[in-house]
Amino acid sequence: MQPLKIGACLTAAEIADHRDWLFDADRDIELQDFGSHRGLTSEFEDRIIAAKKALAGHQGRLGIHGPYEGLDMDNKDAEVRPLITARYLKALEAADQIGARQMVLHSPYTRWYQWNRLAKPNYDETKLARIHTVMDPVVAAAEDKGITLVIENILDVNPASRRMMVDTFDSDAIALSIDTGHAHLARRMSAAPPVDYFVRDAGDQLKHVHLQDLDGHADRHWAPGEGEIHWPEVFRALSECNSEPHLVLELRRKADIPKGFDYLCKLGLVL
Repeated sequence: MQPLKIGACLTAAEIADHRDWLFDADRDIELQDFGSHRGLTSEFEDRIIAAKKALAGHQGRLGIHGPYEGLDMDNKDAEVRPLITARYLKALEAADQIGARQMVLHSPYTRWYQWNRLAKPNYDETKLARIHTVMDPVVAAAEDKGITLVIENILDVNPASRRMMVDTFDSDAIALSIDTGHAHLARRMSAAPPVDYFVRDAGDQLKHVHLQDLDGHADRHWAPGEGEIHWPEVFRALSECNSEPHLVLELRRKADIPKGFDYLCKLGLVL
C-alpha cells in the first residue's frame, strides 16, 4: 500500500499559516469561505478577492465547501426549494471564479429515513423527486462549468442510499464525498457500518474525503490519532479506490494539522 498525499480544509485567512506545507507539495485545498449566507451575499466579492490572493501560486487541486445550514436538498416546502437551488448555484459561481473544480454538499439521508423508508408508499420516490427538483439545475450548471459536486455523508446510516441517489443523475458532475468522522459517529449512534465500508461502498464514485477523528459521541473534528477511527483500514480501502479522491484534513483546530499529518505519516499512510 503506497502512502497517499493529503491536504487540508481552510479559510482564505488560514492558508498563510500552512502555506509552505500546502504549496510546496501541491496539496489539495478545500476552501471553506462560501458556506454561509454572508459568504454568498454581502461578502461575496470580498471573499472572492481574498481567496484569489491567498491561493496565488497554488498548483494543487482545489475545492470549496458549499452552503448547508438550513439548506437541505430534500426540503419539503415548495417555496423554499428554489432558494436552496439559488444558493447552490451562487456557490458554484464562487467555485468557478476562484478555479475550484469540486464543491461539497450535504447528504439528505438520515437515520429517520433509514427507519421509515418502507413505512409509507412511495417514500423513496417522493423524496428523490424533491431532491431532483432542487438539484437538477445545479448538476446542469456544474456540468457546464466543469465542476464536480461531491455529496458528503452527514447522518447517513446506509452508504448505499446516497450512492444510489447520485446514480439517478447519470452525470459525471455529481459524485460522492465521505467524512470519516461522520461515518464513525453514525456507526456508534445508528449501527452504521465502519468507515472503511463507506469507502468501499463508494468505490470509484468517491471523489473527496474529509479526514477527521472523534470519540463516537460528538462531531469533534479532532486530529487523526486522537479518537477511535482505525486509520490503517481506512487507508487500505482508499488505496483500492481508482478515482484519486481529494483527501483533506478537516479539523476544528487548524493548529493541529501538523499533528494529524505527522500521526498518519508515522503509520506510513500519507506523504
